[in-house]
Amino acid sequence: MTLAKAYVIIAKEHNNLYLAWELSKRIRSCQLLLSKAAMRGEPITAEEAEPVISSLSYLIFKAQGSHYDIATTIMTMKSHIQALEERANAATVQSTVFGQLVAEALPKSLHCLKLKLTVDWLSKLPLQALAEENMNSPRVVDNNLYHFCIFSDNVLATSVVVNSTISNADHSKQLVFHIVTNGVSFGAMQAWFLTNDFRGATVEVQNIEEFSWLNVSYAPVVKQLLDKDSRAFYFGGYYEDVSVEPKLRNSKYLFLLNHLRFYIPEIYPQLEKIVFLDDDVVVQKDLTQLFSLDLHGNVNGAVETCLESFHRYYKYLNFSNPIISSKFDPQACGWAFGMNVFDLIAWRKANITARYHFWQEQNADRTLWKLGTLPPALLAFYGLTEPLDRRWHVLGLGYDMNIDDRLIESAAVIHFNGNMKPWLRLGIGRYKPLWKRYINESHPYYADCVTS
Repeated sequence: MTLAKAYVIIAKEHNNLYLAWELSKRIRSCQLLLSKAAMRGEPITAEEAEPVISSLSYLIFKAQGSHYDIATTIMTMKSHIQALEERANAATVQSTVFGQLVAEALPKSLHCLKLKLTVDWLSKLPLQALAEENMNSPRVVDNNLYHFCIFSDNVLATSVVVNSTISNADHSKQLVFHIVTNGVSFGAMQAWFLTNDFRGATVEVQNIEEFSWLNVSYAPVVKQLLDKDSRAFYFGGYYEDVSVEPKLRNSKYLFLLNHLRFYIPEIYPQLEKIVFLDDDVVVQKDLTQLFSLDLHGNVNGAVETCLESFHRYYKYLNFSNPIISSKFDPQACGWAFGMNVFDLIAWRKANITARYHFWQEQNADRTLWKLGTLPPALLAFYGLTEPLDRRWHVLGLGYDMNIDDRLIESAAVIHFNGNMKPWLRLGIGRYKPLWKRYINESHPYYADCVTS
C-alpha cells in the first residue's frame, strides 16, 4: 500500500491520471479489507488477501514499467516516506498524551466510593471518636512493632497495600500502618479503615493539611509547587512544547503527598525504623524481615535498578552542570522508590531532609533534573543507600507486559509503576488479578460503585 501510494503521486506528476485512479481504487480495497479484519478481531485470510494483492501488484508492476525518471521517483518516494514517518511520530505522541491523561484521571467508580465514604464520615460521629482513639494509641509510637507508611489519596489502592501486607504477615497484630492523605480524601480514608477488619493491625490516618510545619518558610518544595511557572509547566497544554515528554508533565509531581517521603522523620519523630510503600504496590511475602536487615550504617535500604544502563545517575541528572559532575559519579547505580526500609536514627544523624532541601533550592529553575522525586532522592541519599536483594521489589507491572512469571512469584513486593495502573481499564490484564485478590469485594460500597 505504501509503495502504491508513492506511485499514485508519481503518476499524477506525470499526468497519468488513469493509472493514479486505478492505484487509488486498489488502495481503498486494501483499506476496506483491513478495516473489516479489525472490526471482527480476526486475521485476514489468504483467500481474502490474494485477489487484492494480485491486482495491486499488477498495477505496481505496470507503474514500474512506465520508466519514470529514476531520480524523480526516488525523490518523490523519499518525501512520501518522510511524510508518513512524520504522521506516525505525531500519532505516537498523541497516543502517549492520551495514555497520560487516562492515567491521571480518577475513574468514576473510585470517585463514587470516595463520596459514599465521605458521607459516612461526616454523618456518623462514632467513627470520628474511634479515629481519635486510634490517633492516641500507644501502638503508633511503639518501636517494638513493625511500622509502615503510605502517602496517598486513593482509598482503594491504599487498602490493597494494607490488605496484602497483612495477609502475608506471620503476625498481623504486630503491624502498624501510618497513612497520610489530603483534606479531600481524609474522611473517606478514615471511614474505610475504621469500618473494615484488618486482623488486629493498627491503622492511623492523618491529614497533610494539618502539618502546619510543612510550609513555604521550611520546605523549598512547597514554594516550588506554588510557583506560577511550575504550575504552568505541569498543567499547561501538552502540545505547547513537543520537546518535553508528556510523562514529564504529569501533574502528580505538583501534589505535596508525593514529596512527603522526604519528611518521614518529622512526621514520625518517635519512630526508629519504618518501611515506606507506594500506593501502587502489592505485598506478597512477610515484610517484617526487612526490619532485621543490617543496613551497615546506611539510611535507605532499596533495590538497585542498574541492571539496565538507563538507570544510572547520568540518565536522571544533568551532568553538564558542574555542581552535579563535581560531586557525583555518572555511572553510579540508581535504585527504586516504592518499597524502602528507612533507618530513621541514621536519617536524622545524616540530616537527609536538609540535603534534600539543598538540592531542591539548587534546582529551582529545573536545570539539574526535570522528573519526579527520584532524582533529588538519588542526590540526598548518595552514599547512604544499602542495596537489597532484587526479589524484595520487582518493578514494571504498570508498563512491561513481558515480566517473567517466576520473577513475579518470587517477589516480596510487586510494583505497578507506570501509567497502566491495575485500577484503570488500561491496566495490563495479565497482572490485574494479582492486585484484585486483595480488594474487599464484600464491602457494600464496592459493589455499588465498582461492580456496577
